[in-house]
Amino acid sequence: MQFLALLRRLDASQQSIKKIVGYAVKFFSSCGEDLWDCIFEECQKGSLNNRINILYLLDSLCEACIVSKPPPGSNQPSSSYVDYVSRDLRKIVDNVVPEGRQGLPNLMSTKQILESWRTKRIVEPQKVDEVIAYLDERRAAASASSARASSPDSSAGALTRDDIKRRMEEDRERHKRLRERRWVQPVAQTLPAAMPPLASFMPLTEEEDGAREHALDIEFDNEWETTSDWNEDDDEAVAEENELCFAGGDERQGRRDEQAMDLS
Repeated sequence: MQFLALLRRLDASQQSIKKIVGYAVKFFSSCGEDLWDCIFEECQKGSLNNRINILYLLDSLCEACIVSKPPPGSNQPSSSYVDYVSRDLRKIVDNVVPEGRQGLPNLMSTKQILESWRTKRIVEPQKVDEVIAYLDERRAAASASSARASSPDSSAGALTRDDIKRRMEEDRERHKRLRERRWVQPVAQTLPAAMPPLASFMPLTEEEDGAREHALDIEFDNEWETTSDWNEDDDEAVAEENELCFAGGDERQGRRDEQAMDLS
């Protein structure tokens, strides 16, 4: 009941979020599943503003779980709220972004959180991509239905002036927090054991730690995966760079040919 009372007073402030995160992490070992059921229940029946606040709460909760993850070989339970989020991700998104036009106010913020989870590997990227594609389909369907003159959603989901002002203030606070946490942290990888954790906020290991503590830079990995193969556009770009770097008269043509970048 105390945890439910905290959830019902949740807002976009970090003080409110940290209080709930601390409570949930502290009592996870004794009643973590019950606390998760409380979060999921509030995400189902709360207002649109409360639901997006719960999603940002889950973002902070996942980060706290990763930071406090027990070391390998300890007797502490290895599962955490991250496992629950990954398991129920589709249901959470369905609740935060309801079907129809009434869910559109939460759509962009939800996609930002999902993309952050994908980048930091908090949830498996493939699962996040599937949910984002699902949201894009629903957005297209909602946009197509917006051409109608009137719909049941428009009157039922209307917000008062005070609700709109409060939503604008809380959106400002939420987006500020999201920008602060946008930097990607390195993930510690243990070789040649099982798969490494999806994300970690621990510091980089030192060289003397050996090959077992190899660090995988998630940010570089993401850039590498999204970089296209070498093509004709790259050849033209290199040629232009050579012209800019080694510009001169015809008497310097031979020198430019020697200094030009090898494209073979």
